[in-house]
Amino acid sequence: MLLQPLAAGASTAAAVVLLTVLVRLAVHPLSRAAVRGQEARVRLAPRVAALREKHRHDPERLQRAVMGLYAEEKVSPFAGILPGLLQAPAFLLLYSLFSSGDRMAGHDLLAAPLDGRWTEAVADGGPYGPAGLVYLALFAVAAVAAYQYRRARREAARTPADGAPAALGRVLPLLSFGTVVTIAFVPLAVALYLVTSTTWAVAERSLLTRKGPQAERGLAG
Repeated sequence: MLLQPLAAGASTAAAVVLLTVLVRLAVHPLSRAAVRGQEARVRLAPRVAALREKHRHDPERLQRAVMGLYAEEKVSPFAGILPGLLQAPAFLLLYSLFSSGDRMAGHDLLAAPLDGRWTEAVADGGPYGPAGLVYLALFAVAAVAAYQYRRARREAARTPADGAPAALGRVLPLLSFGTVVTIAFVPLAVALYLVTSTTWAVAERSLLTRKGPQAERGLAG
């Protein structure tokens, strides 16, 4: 393996991290589009408010009018979920590979087998055993998830509360906590993928929303 000289016994874990980075780079244009879409929906908020007042007695017509406005302005209300959906094949590939019996036996991250699970680590050495400590470090992703949740809630509060964007705004913040729960039940390699991807997402979105177009040019170039 190419990473063997650098990562030694953790070369497979390093390969999982590298795969995650490559996947995140591949979906980065969609992440930029999602940020632009969020900013556009905020910009269109006054016009949506006017439509809401105009069609306040006709919810179906209101939804059609709002979606028509987004189409006119070339804003997709679903852009925010596309990066996550396109990562699903990599997630499923890793899950299948590291859940296939003894096929990936012997590949570890420090003292924790990459094909093992948190419950097994706790059973073998307790939550503070060598393998358990690896998982405790991964569970620190809870801080990242909480950060994502607070940020998404603030953004959702600025987004027009009509149609699909409103529904997504209510659901997407909660999904960030799903990572914390998921890593307790999936193979360690998959948990490593999720933690790396989540950390990347937080840093990426923070940079894009803080610096705007300049950040987009820097990340794209």
